[in-house]
Amino acid sequence: MAQEKQRIIQEFVPGKQVTLAHVIARPTADLRRKVGLAADGASGPAAIGILTITPSEASIIAADAAVKSGAVEIGFVDRFSGSVLLTGDIEAVEAALQGVLRLLSDTMGFARAELTRS
Repeated sequence: MAQEKQRIIQEFVPGKQVTLAHVIARPTADLRRKVGLAADGASGPAAIGILTITPSEASIIAADAAVKSGAVEIGFVDRFSGSVLLTGDIEAVEAALQGVLRLLSDTMGFARAELTRS
């Protein structure tokens, strides 16, 4: 008797959530270059902050809140995928991500991801 193959279908159900909030402390030059945050030979930021958010348009709100919460710069924001990259010193990036998490979860009712660091 032949075994039946099982098929698994995963669906994305939009909700109000921050799915990732992470600080990369002291990113390597190769990583900074690969994500477009530093040119060859240029020194880059001490830290990179990463957020992914749904609905993706909330990435605009997150980027605005981040620059108002800490001395960071926006490295990248994509309102279609919900991705945000922030750069700055480690403490500033962490403070900015905490500010974004507070606004989105406490004020706007988003499900909150734990802030992680590597």
